[in-house]
Amino acid sequence: MFLAGLFTSAYGFFIEPALRLRVKRRRINPANWTGGPLKIAVLADIHMGEPYVTLDRLRQIVTRTNALGADLIVILGDLEAGHRFVTARVSMEETAKVLAGLSAPMGVQAILGNHDWWHDRAAQARGGGSNRIAEHLRAAGVPVLQNRAIRLGEGQASGPFWLAGLDDQLAIGIGDMQFRGLDDLPGTMSQITDDAPAILLAHEPDIFPNVPDRFCLTLSGHTHGGQVRLFGYSPIVPSKFGNRYAYGHVREGARDLVVSGGIGCSIIPVRFGVVPEITLVEISA
Repeated sequence: MFLAGLFTSAYGFFIEPALRLRVKRRRINPANWTGGPLKIAVLADIHMGEPYVTLDRLRQIVTRTNALGADLIVILGDLEAGHRFVTARVSMEETAKVLAGLSAPMGVQAILGNHDWWHDRAAQARGGGSNRIAEHLRAAGVPVLQNRAIRLGEGQASGPFWLAGLDDQLAIGIGDMQFRGLDDLPGTMSQITDDAPAILLAHEPDIFPNVPDRFCLTLSGHTHGGQVRLFGYSPIVPSKFGNRYAYGHVREGARDLVVSGGIGCSIIPVRFGVVPEITLVEISA
């Protein structure tokens, strides 16, 4: 029993979070998708910080992501680790430069997560404005969507579609475990000017009940699948909906949600049953 417990601890606290990586494929047929096939590679919650996610590990993730042949790559926020077990910080400037090596025919698009805002003390003090990590990404050539919608896919097999990226829903601390979001879903939707299919990027999945049918697919991260997940259940999920949006593919009405398990860790560096993943979403009508 002692040896079994020792192995389980070693696996959960080091082997799975620091050494393992998988590609998790999600094949989705959204009700309102009218275009051709589209493959999106999703990187969520990288949480850079030694010894778990180093620059060398990120380079491996970038290489493996590029090898998937996705049409589009999206980064769903939370680039920096925030737990107490980080042995050395990793430069966000260098992180952005490595992420700039991602390549796909329709490009790479990023959004910000809660930690991207929480770790920016200047932004917290002024209650918003420019964001340090967004500036590093843009300087490296990685676009960041903050309440912005763009049209992609013109002349591609998928046909044209809209990609909308929300700013974070928990961005600014306003009290003890109270936060003010910088997300603007109505304002972002107003930028969609035709009836081409639309996909939403939202770091936290908790917005999904408020997402209208105009978006046939929402891509989120944030939960890390609960970091510990057994038999399809996560005991602790950073969501007011508990396990409803903890991980994987969820369909509600005419809308689909995919929550990536992501790469890194938050609070404590443990993963058990939620192997760090690159999520490959394959969309077809």
